[in-house]
Amino acid sequence: MAKGLLKTVAVVGMMGAGKTAVGKAIAQRLDVPFLDSDAEIEEAADRTIAEIFERDGEAFFRQKETQVIGRLLQDERCILSTGGGAFMSAENRALIADNGVAVWLQADLDILWQRVRHKNTRPLLQTDNPYETLKSLVAQRDPIYAHAGLVVHAEPDLSIDDMANKVIEALVEHGGIIKETP
Repeated sequence: MAKGLLKTVAVVGMMGAGKTAVGKAIAQRLDVPFLDSDAEIEEAADRTIAEIFERDGEAFFRQKETQVIGRLLQDERCILSTGGGAFMSAENRALIADNGVAVWLQADLDILWQRVRHKNTRPLLQTDNPYETLKSLVAQRDPIYAHAGLVVHAEPDLSIDDMANKVIEALVEHGGIIKETP
Protein backbone atom coordinates (compact mmCIF):
# COMPACT_ATOMS: atom_id res chain seq x y z
CA MET A 1 0.00 0.00 0.00
CA ALA A 2 1.11 3.54 -0.75
CA LYS A 3 1.06 6.28 1.80
CA GLY A 4 -0.81 9.59 1.38
CA LEU A 5 0.38 12.74 3.10
CA LEU A 6 -2.51 14.56 4.78
CA LYS A 7 -0.56 17.59 6.07
CA THR A 8 2.64 19.36 5.18
CA VAL A 9 5.50 18.12 7.33
CA ALA A 10 7.94 20.88 8.33
CA VAL A 11 11.28 19.41 9.34
CA VAL A 12 12.90 21.60 11.99
CA GLY A 13 16.10 21.46 13.99
CA MET A 14 19.66 22.67 14.26
CA MET A 15 22.03 23.11 11.37
CA GLY A 16 23.57 19.72 10.69
CA ALA A 17 20.60 17.74 12.05
CA GLY A 18 19.88 16.36 8.59
CA LYS A 19 16.75 18.33 7.74
CA THR A 20 17.47 18.56 4.02
CA ALA A 21 18.91 15.08 3.47
CA VAL A 22 16.30 13.30 5.57
CA GLY A 23 13.52 15.53 4.24
CA LYS A 24 14.40 14.64 0.65
CA ALA A 25 14.41 10.93 1.50
CA ILE A 26 11.00 11.21 3.20
CA ALA A 27 9.54 13.10 0.24
CA GLN A 28 10.86 10.50 -2.18
CA ARG A 29 9.40 7.63 -0.12
CA LEU A 30 6.01 9.32 0.13
CA ASP A 31 6.11 10.56 -3.48
CA VAL A 32 5.42 14.17 -2.48
CA PRO A 33 7.31 17.38 -3.26
CA PHE A 34 10.32 18.39 -1.19
CA LEU A 35 10.81 22.10 -0.55
CA ASP A 36 13.64 23.83 1.29
CA SER A 37 12.86 27.26 2.71
CA ASP A 38 16.52 28.34 2.61
CA ALA A 39 16.84 27.32 -1.06
CA GLU A 40 13.63 29.19 -1.87
CA ILE A 41 14.95 32.31 -0.12
CA GLU A 42 18.26 32.09 -2.00
CA GLU A 43 16.46 31.69 -5.31
CA ALA A 44 14.15 34.65 -4.66
CA ALA A 45 17.03 36.88 -3.51
CA ASP A 46 19.51 35.59 -6.11
CA ARG A 47 22.15 35.33 -3.36
CA THR A 48 23.22 32.88 -0.70
CA ILE A 49 21.99 32.93 2.88
CA ALA A 50 25.48 34.02 3.96
CA GLU A 51 25.38 36.92 1.46
CA ILE A 52 21.92 37.96 2.68
CA PHE A 53 23.13 37.92 6.30
CA GLU A 54 26.20 39.96 5.38
CA ARG A 55 24.43 42.52 3.21
CA ASP A 56 21.03 42.88 4.86
CA GLY A 57 21.44 41.41 8.35
CA GLU A 58 19.75 38.61 10.23
CA ALA A 59 16.55 40.57 10.99
CA PHE A 60 15.91 41.15 7.27
CA PHE A 61 16.63 37.48 6.54
CA ARG A 62 14.20 36.33 9.27
CA GLN A 63 11.47 38.58 7.85
CA LYS A 64 11.91 37.08 4.38
CA GLU A 65 12.08 33.59 5.88
CA THR A 66 8.65 34.02 7.48
CA GLN A 67 7.19 35.27 4.19
CA VAL A 68 8.61 32.31 2.28
CA ILE A 69 7.51 29.73 4.86
CA GLY A 70 4.00 31.20 4.83
CA ARG A 71 3.89 30.95 1.04
CA LEU A 72 5.28 27.41 0.95
CA LEU A 73 2.78 26.20 3.54
CA GLN A 74 -0.05 27.39 1.29
CA ASP A 75 1.17 25.25 -1.62
CA GLU A 76 0.40 21.57 -1.97
CA ARG A 77 1.19 19.16 0.86
CA CYS A 78 4.90 18.50 0.95
CA ILE A 79 7.95 17.89 3.08
CA LEU A 80 9.35 21.30 3.98
CA SER A 81 12.87 21.67 5.33
CA THR A 82 13.29 24.88 7.30
CA GLY A 83 16.41 26.77 8.28
CA GLY A 84 17.79 26.14 11.74
CA GLY A 85 16.51 29.42 13.16
CA ALA A 86 13.10 29.42 11.48
CA PHE A 87 11.29 27.65 14.32
CA MET A 88 12.55 30.24 16.83
CA SER A 89 9.92 32.65 15.51
CA ALA A 90 6.55 32.32 17.25
CA GLU A 91 4.94 33.44 13.98
CA ASN A 92 6.64 30.61 12.06
CA ARG A 93 5.69 28.08 14.73
CA ALA A 94 2.05 29.20 14.46
CA LEU A 95 2.13 29.09 10.64
CA ILE A 96 3.50 25.55 10.73
CA ALA A 97 1.04 24.38 13.40
CA ASP A 98 -1.90 25.89 11.51
CA ASN A 99 -0.90 24.36 8.17
CA GLY A 100 0.93 21.14 9.01
CA VAL A 101 3.05 19.51 11.63
CA ALA A 102 6.60 20.23 12.79
CA VAL A 103 9.00 17.32 13.17
CA TRP A 104 12.12 18.12 15.20
CA LEU A 105 15.18 16.15 14.15
CA GLN A 106 16.85 16.26 17.54
CA ALA A 107 20.59 15.71 17.31
CA ASP A 108 23.22 15.80 20.03
CA LEU A 109 25.85 18.52 19.98
CA ASP A 110 28.63 16.07 19.04
CA ILE A 111 26.72 14.89 15.96
CA LEU A 112 25.97 18.45 14.89
CA TRP A 113 29.60 19.53 15.36
CA GLN A 114 30.91 16.60 13.31
CA ARG A 115 28.57 17.60 10.46
CA VAL A 116 29.12 21.38 10.41
CA ARG A 117 32.67 21.98 11.62
CA HIS A 118 34.28 21.96 8.17
CA LYS A 119 31.60 24.04 6.44
CA ASN A 120 31.96 27.76 5.90
CA THR A 121 28.37 28.21 4.70
CA ARG A 122 26.91 28.68 8.19
CA PRO A 123 26.78 32.44 8.89
CA LEU A 124 26.03 32.02 12.58
CA LEU A 125 29.20 29.96 13.04
CA GLN A 126 31.52 32.60 11.58
CA THR A 127 32.88 33.36 15.04
CA ASP A 128 36.18 33.05 16.90
CA ASN A 129 34.97 29.83 18.55
CA PRO A 130 32.37 28.13 16.34
CA TYR A 131 32.05 25.09 18.63
CA GLU A 132 31.07 27.28 21.61
CA THR A 133 28.72 29.25 19.35
CA LEU A 134 27.05 26.02 18.23
CA LYS A 135 26.84 24.83 21.84
CA SER A 136 25.18 28.11 22.84
CA LEU A 137 22.72 27.91 19.92
CA VAL A 138 21.76 24.35 20.90
CA ALA A 139 21.15 25.47 24.50
CA GLN A 140 18.99 28.38 23.29
CA ARG A 141 17.07 26.53 20.61
CA ASP A 142 16.40 23.05 21.98
CA PRO A 143 13.72 24.27 24.43
CA ILE A 144 11.90 25.94 21.51
CA TYR A 145 12.30 22.96 19.17
CA ALA A 146 10.68 20.89 21.91
CA HIS A 147 7.38 22.58 20.94
CA ALA A 148 7.36 20.64 17.66
CA GLY A 149 4.47 18.25 17.16
CA LEU A 150 6.87 15.31 16.87
CA VAL A 151 10.42 14.71 18.06
CA VAL A 152 12.64 12.18 16.32
CA HIS A 153 16.10 11.66 17.79
CA ALA A 154 18.96 11.49 15.28
CA GLU A 155 21.32 8.63 15.99
CA PRO A 156 24.92 8.82 14.74
CA ASP A 157 24.91 5.32 13.27
CA LEU A 158 21.67 5.65 11.30
CA SER A 159 21.82 6.24 7.56
CA ILE A 160 19.72 8.93 5.90
CA ASP A 161 17.31 6.24 4.72
CA ASP A 162 17.04 4.78 8.23
CA MET A 163 16.33 8.24 9.66
CA ALA A 164 13.69 8.82 6.98
CA ASN A 165 12.06 5.53 7.94
CA LYS A 166 12.18 6.53 11.61
CA VAL A 167 10.43 9.83 10.83
CA ILE A 168 7.80 8.13 8.66
CA GLU A 169 7.11 5.62 11.45
CA ALA A 170 6.69 8.53 13.90
CA LEU A 171 4.31 10.26 11.49
CA VAL A 172 2.22 7.09 11.10
CA GLU A 173 2.12 6.61 14.88
CA HIS A 174 1.20 10.27 15.39
CA GLY A 175 -1.92 9.78 13.26
CA GLY A 176 -3.59 12.25 10.96
CA ILE A 177 -0.45 12.84 8.95
CA ILE A 178 -0.10 9.82 6.70
CA LYS A 179 -2.83 7.49 5.58
CA GLU A 180 -2.51 4.19 3.80
CA THR A 181 -3.96 4.26 0.31
CA PRO A 182 -4.73 1.24 -1.90
